[in-house]
Amino acid sequence: MYQYDQFDQTLIEERTRQFRNQTQRFLEGKLASEEFQQLRLRNGLYVQKLAPMLRVAIPYGMLSSNQLRKLAHISRKYDKGYGHFTTRQNIQFNWPKLEQVPDILEQLASVQMHAIQTSGSCIRNITADPLAGVANDELEDPRPWAEIIRQWSTLHPEFNWLPRKFKIALSGSDHDRAAIKVHDIGLRLVRQQHRTGFEVWAGGGLGRTPIIASKIKPFLEKEHLLTYLTAILRVYNRLGRRDNKYKARIKILVKALGANAFSQHVESEWLTLKNSPDTISETNIDRFRNCFSKPDYLDLVDESISNDDIPESDCQLWLKHNVLDHKMSGYAIVNIALKDIGSAPGDISAAQMDLIADLADTYSSGEIRVTHEQNLVLADVRQSDLITLWHSLTTAKLATANLGLISDVICCPGGDFCSLANARSIPLAHAIQSQYQQIQEIVDIGALDINISGCMNACGHHHVGNIGILGVDKKGLEYYQISVGGDAGEQTQLARILGPAFPEQDITQAIERLVQCYRQSRLPQESFIQTFNRIGIEPFKTAAYPGTTA
Repeated sequence: MYQYDQFDQTLIEERTRQFRNQTQRFLEGKLASEEFQQLRLRNGLYVQKLAPMLRVAIPYGMLSSNQLRKLAHISRKYDKGYGHFTTRQNIQFNWPKLEQVPDILEQLASVQMHAIQTSGSCIRNITADPLAGVANDELEDPRPWAEIIRQWSTLHPEFNWLPRKFKIALSGSDHDRAAIKVHDIGLRLVRQQHRTGFEVWAGGGLGRTPIIASKIKPFLEKEHLLTYLTAILRVYNRLGRRDNKYKARIKILVKALGANAFSQHVESEWLTLKNSPDTISETNIDRFRNCFSKPDYLDLVDESISNDDIPESDCQLWLKHNVLDHKMSGYAIVNIALKDIGSAPGDISAAQMDLIADLADTYSSGEIRVTHEQNLVLADVRQSDLITLWHSLTTAKLATANLGLISDVICCPGGDFCSLANARSIPLAHAIQSQYQQIQEIVDIGALDINISGCMNACGHHHVGNIGILGVDKKGLEYYQISVGGDAGEQTQLARILGPAFPEQDITQAIERLVQCYRQSRLPQESFIQTFNRIGIEPFKTAAYPGTTA
């Protein structure tokens, strides 16, 4: 993975010292709250319901074992012994004390981490396919390009005060595991006439107005990536609305202009930028590629495990659902589910962080990946080590065999922590997981994504869940609106609202009726989303609201 040079390290350390001084001045009453607000936001610090919340960047989801151990240490010393992984490959600490945040940032800087631009109207953490570099369906590893964009966008003076926050995601495969079409800019590596370049999507996003991005350039030569991104951002910076924060995202601008007109604006701007100093030389491309060289893989034959070697049925299910094929013979990709019943989805204890760091050192070249589904990945595990690894994960309650299944719930912190939330998300996730504890039933239901958001900001990505749940407030009571038919993959589609919201006590029964509707309607081997696309929304409406005309 990428290692900081002296310039990177100096920048982070200076930024940390800056924020220590700013925090001290604020605590002494020498800096107004309004001024401090933007300073803290640019350093990932939010004011939440019960305590400050610090969001730490994990660029394109990559962590070293030493970094994960440092996060464990921070959670013990400055928080309550755990952290929360988000849908954007970050980690959040929910209980830091304001006066100790500079100390946390100093600790992060010691392992080449920071919280810069994890909030505010700027370019946020760059995200990518969590299986980059190891997926067997990959055209090219997108991580070097994600790192190039990260360095270019960090503290970029021209784009430090955009109309609203801005998110960029990259994929190197036909199978979209980065949700590129619901980002402000989505980039997919594609091939054209024996060359690889970028397919560029713009204007996607969830939140109050969910919109799927438009393809604005079918093929962009790699060397022009930064100049073309600059052109997009300049158009947005100039034409994006600043009078209304709900209409300030680039998705609103692209929709208002139309994708073709927006593309023409970008192309016109790009004429002044193409072949400028931000054009990326082949030498620099190679330099960044070398930062992501392959581990020292052994020359192994395929060591697929036979059923006779599997110690028990739980292990067999884990191998089937949480272990994926690797591009290298004899290796496997292991998904670690942070979805044990009773724990908030995405939450991880300090002890679990330390254990996973040790397992990464032992089994996976010392690296860990964070996924958009709030799980973790050990990307380079020898097939012969899988059963031993499973035993270690089982002891730590990290071997839940539910990847992509109904209990693999995506969930924001919701009303338990977030001051913006209308309703709690975590108790609902617990209730759904508790309703589906029998593994044979979970397996029979098959691939089904449930995404929960506590408010319209959609941090739980409910708009692209096969079943999406949104918390709403009705005269001080928590209600939940259900939508059906969302998909964040390459055939991205937004879920459709079923009808009136359900009171808290009725929501799990409504989910069960939707699941039963699917099971009764599906064809053999058909997933939930395939069934929905075939039969439409009406049967699900009827199931959700029995005896009504919702």
